[in-house]
Amino acid sequence: MDDSRRGFLRLALGSAVAASFLPGTAIAAPLTTVPRGHIGIQLYTVRSLMTGDAQGTLNRLAEIGYSTVGVSGLYGHTPQAFRAMLDRAGLRAVLTHLSLDAIRGDWQQELDNARVLGVRYVVVPSLPDSVQNVAGYRQVADEFTEAGRAARSAGLKFLYHNHGFDFRVVGGRPLYDILVSNTDPRFVNFELDLYWCVQGGQDPATYFERYPGRFPVFHVKDMAPNGSFEDVGYGTIDFKRLFRMHAQSGILEYVVEHDAPPVPLDSALRSYNYLSTVTF
Repeated sequence: MDDSRRGFLRLALGSAVAASFLPGTAIAAPLTTVPRGHIGIQLYTVRSLMTGDAQGTLNRLAEIGYSTVGVSGLYGHTPQAFRAMLDRAGLRAVLTHLSLDAIRGDWQQELDNARVLGVRYVVVPSLPDSVQNVAGYRQVADEFTEAGRAARSAGLKFLYHNHGFDFRVVGGRPLYDILVSNTDPRFVNFELDLYWCVQGGQDPATYFERYPGRFPVFHVKDMAPNGSFEDVGYGTIDFKRLFRMHAQSGILEYVVEHDAPPVPLDSALRSYNYLSTVTF
């Protein structure tokens, strides 16, 4: 290549770089995808199959492409036996759901069981009717803090999973906000069920802005036009908009859930195919 040709190419390249910094020049941001190793499914979605063939169901979820699961009960197995089934399937349990009664009982034993399963998060999935009021939520916030402190000492993280009732507005404020604002993020954070947040009349993005970094796990659940459940990516929730806010939300784990799938494994496959290919 002669000197005149080299000079032309240097000039052209320099002009292109300079132009990219001119005011009004549009630069496409790189697209992001959900990390494959952090796509999971809540086993509640396939509970009807887990009861009859837990190992076969776990194997099939791994074949679909899931890397992690959220545990929803052990279906009659010991923690050790359940962990062995996960290991055989090549799946990692990222969280386990435990009731409010569990933290009020032998919480240390529950934490020991969680460590056997290999989870990172212990999650209270719902609150009983008896505490669904301002005083109840304040009391539960205190209980969560103590449970979360013990979980942290055991090398685990404590989360709460919401439902629609958590967003009932009392005294001008959603009950859910009592839990978030009255707990210490060192000990308590949240598994945000995106469907139930929307069903409760709230925008998840508002919570990412109001309480940044407190939502390390999503239940990625979609809403049909009639308000019922739908496979992820086939309903009305704008996941791309919410996923783009990953820095604000603090999201690390994306856990698919469908509360009432007609054919559970078909639903699991459709949701995985969307979540593993969506860009945002």
